Amino acid sequence: MSIFKKQRVYWIDYRINGRRRREKIGPSYTLARTVLRKRKVEIAEGRFLDKKKQEFTKFEDFTSDFLELYSKPNKKSWKSDYYNFESLKKVFKNKYLHAITQKEIEEYKVTRKKTVASATVNRELATLKTMFAKAVEWEAIDSNPAKNVKFFKENNIRLRYLEKGEIKKLLSNCPARIRPIIIVALHTGMRRGEIFKLKWQDVDIKRDILHLFDTKNGCKREIPMNKFVKKTLIGVRKHPDSPYIFCKPDGSTYTNIRKSFLAALIKCGIINFRFHDLRHTFASQLVMAGIDLNTVRELLGHKDIKMTLRYAHLSPDHKARAVEILDQQMDTIWTPSTNSVNMQKHDILQPIEMK
Repeated sequence: MSIFKKQRVYWIDYRINGRRRREKIGPSYTLARTVLRKRKVEIAEGRFLDKKKQEFTKFEDFTSDFLELYSKPNKKSWKSDYYNFESLKKVFKNKYLHAITQKEIEEYKVTRKKTVASATVNRELATLKTMFAKAVEWEAIDSNPAKNVKFFKENNIRLRYLEKGEIKKLLSNCPARIRPIIIVALHTGMRRGEIFKLKWQDVDIKRDILHLFDTKNGCKREIPMNKFVKKTLIGVRKHPDSPYIFCKPDGSTYTNIRKSFLAALIKCGIINFRFHDLRHTFASQLVMAGIDLNTVRELLGHKDIKMTLRYAHLSPDHKARAVEILDQQMDTIWTPSTNSVNMQKHDILQPIEMK
């Protein structure tokens, strides 16, 4: 327990139930000392009244603060938090933050699972856990009721990619407006957001490189352009008032091309396919062409090779090539002769005579 001064105002610092508390007193040191002594007595006698528990903050009010003070300044995907809160508000709206229990969150989890996928529920729970953690950190509540709520198990092995014939069909049925976008996705493995944010200044025509500065993991990435991508970008008409390569008539960047993309898929009979699967197609075609996984990892911008290993099974001779390389390496060390092999077989098959 202590007293400290900040900008001509005295504060008292103490702990209750293991949690640190600070109270703003005023310009009087004597008053601060008196209040601190009072708190010591109240805590010792079990009469301490936690003022924070009297400050009733409603769920929807705190989510607004969370979005403005934490999500927007720190997360590129803050809109995901916004949409997750829209679902959570249907159950927790008008409830006081401190009154929400773990049991209520578990009930939300089970009920929500009846209408959406496990992954969706988990994303909403993750947002809820982070929000409550911040509420504890900002001293709006004393404990996180979502802390011990477990996520559902997910099957993240989904790998949908286009065969060569399907690629031709898709490009043939794409509207001219989005065909260059699809081509760039198929030939670079870039994410949708990375393509939409691509600017003319990011294209190095002389070196045949695309420079990505605003990526998902925050790391700058350089992607080589093949002739098809280069020819495609050169053919895109530049908007006089926009820095973006792919933009709307008013010069603003695209945020979604879902309707046009879905119409093209339906037209060529491709089902169960998303825009992100173009990225899977890029990686899958490379692996099936014999490109090593680490190169694919670098092109995709994966930090962890585990993310890239999902494509390993697509290479029919992936393991066979590895063993063949070992065979070639061993061959330089020792090449068995026919006689030595026969001798080894004879020794193995014939029983040893015991004297």
